[in-house]
Amino acid sequence: MSAGGEEDGGLPEAEAKQRLYLYDTTLRDGQQTQGVQFSTAEKRQIALALDALGVDYVEGGWPGANPTDSEFFAQAPALTARLAAFGMTKRAGRSAENDDVLAAVLDAGTPVVCLVGKTHEFHVTTALGVMLEENLEAIRASVAHVVAKGREALLDAEHFFDGYRANPSYALDCLRAAVGEGARWVVLCDTNGGTMPADIGRITAEVIAAGIPGDHLGIHCHDDTGNAVAGSLAAIDAGARQVQGTLNGLGERCGNANLTTLIPTLLLKQPYATRFDTGVTREALKGITRTSRMLDDILNRVPRRAAAYVGASAFAHKAGLHASAILKDPTTYEHIEPGLVGNARVIPMSNQAGQSNLRARLTAAGLTVAPGDPRLGRILEVVKAREDQGYAYDSAQASFELIARAELGQLPQFFEVKRYRVTVERRRSGAGMMTLSEAVVVVLIDGKRVLSVSESLDEAGTDRGPVNALAKALAKDLGPWQSIIDDMHLVDFKVRITQGGTEAVTRVIIDSEDSQGRRWSTVGVSPNIVDASFEALLDAINWKLIRDTGKDET
Repeated sequence: MSAGGEEDGGLPEAEAKQRLYLYDTTLRDGQQTQGVQFSTAEKRQIALALDALGVDYVEGGWPGANPTDSEFFAQAPALTARLAAFGMTKRAGRSAENDDVLAAVLDAGTPVVCLVGKTHEFHVTTALGVMLEENLEAIRASVAHVVAKGREALLDAEHFFDGYRANPSYALDCLRAAVGEGARWVVLCDTNGGTMPADIGRITAEVIAAGIPGDHLGIHCHDDTGNAVAGSLAAIDAGARQVQGTLNGLGERCGNANLTTLIPTLLLKQPYATRFDTGVTREALKGITRTSRMLDDILNRVPRRAAAYVGASAFAHKAGLHASAILKDPTTYEHIEPGLVGNARVIPMSNQAGQSNLRARLTAAGLTVAPGDPRLGRILEVVKAREDQGYAYDSAQASFELIARAELGQLPQFFEVKRYRVTVERRRSGAGMMTLSEAVVVVLIDGKRVLSVSESLDEAGTDRGPVNALAKALAKDLGPWQSIIDDMHLVDFKVRITQGGTEAVTRVIIDSEDSQGRRWSTVGVSPNIVDASFEALLDAINWKLIRDTGKDET
């Protein structure tokens, strides 16, 4: 069986798939993540990416709750997905027609309106401070009002699983109140994130047995026990036909069910692959890694390397035994073919590596070396010797490739650095003090010396440090190569001290990215952090130039 082949088994091809609807709430629930605040432009960018992925619903936010959400709905992009506005059921003492908060949600003009309603009697009487029947009436009246306006209505049944355990009859009455007034979906919310998957599956099945149709039932899980994806799958197994989640698992506290894990699982794993149609195509699925990293880039976050399916380490094989087996048949240590989700196989180099890893890594870099070539042993010796000095090539693949090219005589010299200088000045500015970092770099290109000077100030006038100044100066004027590196930027900078005391050595690992979505890592080592950083920066630029010029020989 080839990698990823298991998704092709299962139900007979002639049997019709059941429709399973994907509802994304990144722009609303995801924005409740601590430290996350999307701009209107960013919300539009994310919405379009979700639409390209193929989700059915994009929840844009709560109109009227903040200026950004209101502005987003006023400038909402054209989507194939159904755009949803979020709000709450009418407040006590008001009719649905005269509730200004509900009116703001409807005024957003979206085809879908999702209202959160209480289904746990404790929250009804304590948080809302109303009688149980009043809450039921609020659900009925609110849903009826939305439906009367020609909108598709959803009820997010808040704290449903806790409420069902406390008083199953009342929790079910809340769902019936919404369905009875025409709600397209009632969504079972594990709001506190503490319900175990087995209980989610059991309760979902009991809800369906009590008369709530599965094709009107959704699931909304939080990840407070690390089980949001498992809980969502349990609800789907039990009959729920809508699943809610966020990109990269964003969300309040520990986050929501992660759609970048759920979607590939539903498309590639049994029994889901042959049982359900999610609306996401195999071709669109190839963009999920890029979409995940796009969101991290917007948030200025380092992508989680160990993330399922989309992480940089999701298909990394470090041990020599593993790499040897992967060369023979990728299914030995991979559950799917990485390309199905737009990811790539990585064979890291480290002092644990053997020639199996080495040959695989060279092949991936487009370098062909005959078995038994003595240069293979030399490359391994260099890698191991440098790792003894503090280098780490298992997480700096681009730097490893440059070492290999040097040993193979396939490392072109695009430019030569003659010297560089970095200064850091502390000066008075107004009533306070400010820091200013400045770098000077002199390079030799085609026999011509080029001097570049850069400061590290950002647009707000804040000093970004000496390494930032150095990176700007190095990439400021590389003559004929400048247009190639203009689209690359540094996305992460990691520093580690590999020895203590007076013999301390600094290791710097830099992650770079370009407009093509490529991400690569380089490493530098020195007792001086600026020297280590400069070495990693040089490697990053040279790797990019090799890739984009196609030059592989001196």
